[in-house]
Amino acid sequence: MAQHRLQRLTSPSLSFSLLLHVAGIASFSYSFHFLTIWETPFDDAYGWHFQFLTIIGLFVSLLCFVSGALADVTGSAALFDVKNALAVLATPLEAVISLLYWGISAFNPELLFVGDLAVPLTADVGFHIAPAVFLTLDLVLLSPPWTVPVYGVMSLSTVFAFGYWYWVELCFSKNGWYPYPLFGLLSTAQRVLLFVTSAALVTISSGALKWVYGNVNSYDKAMKEPHKPIKKVQ
Repeated sequence: MAQHRLQRLTSPSLSFSLLLHVAGIASFSYSFHFLTIWETPFDDAYGWHFQFLTIIGLFVSLLCFVSGALADVTGSAALFDVKNALAVLATPLEAVISLLYWGISAFNPELLFVGDLAVPLTADVGFHIAPAVFLTLDLVLLSPPWTVPVYGVMSLSTVFAFGYWYWVELCFSKNGWYPYPLFGLLSTAQRVLLFVTSAALVTISSGALKWVYGNVNSYDKAMKEPHKPIKKVQ
């Protein structure tokens, strides 16, 4: 398949592209394996560890990289498109997850963990750093420019945010506690504000990633107008 002229490296391909995707799959898969051997109250809870936004983001990231690796092996343009479509949400979402997690952890880790739970450092990196790094490398080096307009990203992230809120409240109704203690400290109105703010952060993150893409790939329009949609170059 023909490579977009702004794409830094060849992808799909059996070279660096496949290596990066396989490395990402290995990292994400290990993180899921860790969840099966880490004894927590979530093991038998409704929703399992998928109550956490981190784990949902990790799952989407895994799907993204599996699609990318399959595209590398088969040369399928359809699978490459699936990878890029999933990345439109997964990449800025993982960036926001990393930012919020480490920011809140530095302020007060008790807002993030039920009881006396603590994540080992290696697992912490796998959950809250590796996905953002792998997906950003995939975007900057192995992907064509995003063509989703800013209002499209905002709409998508808002739907996702409120879908997650519904899921969290459903799990709360079954379990009697929230996955993140922070949620229990907020009123309903404050939780709405939190999810709206999170959707806005994902949109801002998407714009920032477009700007980075433009700088690395010499895409002047992206560098000058990071808050606007990146149009498809003819």
